[in-house]
Amino acid sequence: MAHRSHRRLLFALALCVFAADQASKYGMFNWLHAQGTQAPAYPGEEAFQKDVIPGWFKFHARYVTAGPACDCPLVKLNGPVPPAVNHGALWSLGGQFKTDANKFFAVVSLLAAVGISVWALRKKSVGDRWLFAALGLILGGTIGNLFDRIVFGGVRDFLYFYWFEFPVFNLADSCLVVGASLLLLQAFFGKQKAESPATPPEAPPPAPPG
Repeated sequence: MAHRSHRRLLFALALCVFAADQASKYGMFNWLHAQGTQAPAYPGEEAFQKDVIPGWFKFHARYVTAGPACDCPLVKLNGPVPPAVNHGALWSLGGQFKTDANKFFAVVSLLAAVGISVWALRKKSVGDRWLFAALGLILGGTIGNLFDRIVFGGVRDFLYFYWFEFPVFNLADSCLVVGASLLLLQAFFGKQKAESPATPPEAPPPAPPG
């Protein structure tokens, strides 16, 4: 029996993650600037926040006030003030290098997205649906942050667990982590591919006459 490919699941999930990630970023940055409470900010920036679970979790967004105006429609759609972005990766890794870090991680994201897509489109790409679901989450999160790096020069973050000062992150980051965790679980506990049936034993040679 032929194994079934779940590439439709992969790409559908990636599209949903990308759409949800961008909707949450655009919506939250607009909403917090209008309805959030002003928070301490770095020089040349302003920040707004909204408690969700007091003492634990809040929405927190930073905006650039000391910078040139941008006429890009995709940037202006984010709100009246451009967002302050994370130029690095998760946990602001490499963020101190700013433009260079953003370019590097944009290239890495692009290569990862192309690699996953090419692998999924191969005719021989079959496997467990959880493997495709994990790759779908990773692909969607990768494209979501890649969009930010191309349009905004960095990634927009607004989810903040401040009880233990966890770095501010976004929905795409969450999907990347969940997808990577599913990959690990699938690698250790996923069903092994069914092996081809063993060759039936040969019939014993006929007994000699007599």
